Amino acid sequence: MQTEKKTPFWQTLLAVLFWAAVWQLLAGVLGHNGLFLASPFETLRALAGLLPTAEFWQRILFSALRILAGFVLAVAAGLFLGAAGARWNWLRVLISPVMQLIRAMPVASFVILALLWVSGKNLSVVVSFTHVLPVIYAGVLGGIADTDRQLLEMAKVYRMPLIKRLRYIWLPGVFPSFCESCIAAMGMCWKSGVSAEVIGLPDHSVGDALYRAKITLSTPEVFAWTLVIVLLSAALSALASWGLHAVKRHLCGEVSA
Repeated sequence: MQTEKKTPFWQTLLAVLFWAAVWQLLAGVLGHNGLFLASPFETLRALAGLLPTAEFWQRILFSALRILAGFVLAVAAGLFLGAAGARWNWLRVLISPVMQLIRAMPVASFVILALLWVSGKNLSVVVSFTHVLPVIYAGVLGGIADTDRQLLEMAKVYRMPLIKRLRYIWLPGVFPSFCESCIAAMGMCWKSGVSAEVIGLPDHSVGDALYRAKITLSTPEVFAWTLVIVLLSAALSALASWGLHAVKRHLCGEVSA
């Protein structure tokens, strides 16, 4: 199996600069002082105005705590349900329609339904949890299915203790798929969580700030908040990847690729 070559940093930087130039050109063509499309410079200027304010960091903390709470709960539930579904086929069959329904349901529809059950303040926890759960569940199921059965048979023959089987066979087998699903889920978590906030409008949230910027036609601020969401999602995905690999190195005593 060929490993994907890592793109050099300078190539990535050139690609980013190219699309920033295209963005700047389109903003200039549309004109109207950035009403319809804020330029990169206008976006960065708006972001620079937000960064020193206490309200900005309060909104980041408010949303991050709730979205990450939904993510952590989804990871815990996905691990449990994935392991149980792999062990008992009847449970996997029972859970499958629910997971398919969650995957197919639009975020907006689910948010409106969820508002009937929870307050807007905790809406992002519920929405993040439900939209991440199927991804983690599928990753755990896939990882268990990919685990080397011959190693498991050998461990059974030699009566390897359960703890060692988990550490040296199950964990390395499940980890790649689980890690990939967690990284993908982190991005989904932020998108679905902020979407829920835009509809539920809890005070002091990122989604509320995004909506207020939209209704006041503060397009540069809309782009600035969007950039913040993208950067937070990317940073936390990278942090999750690093943390998961660190856990594997500690438990398995190996450096993962």
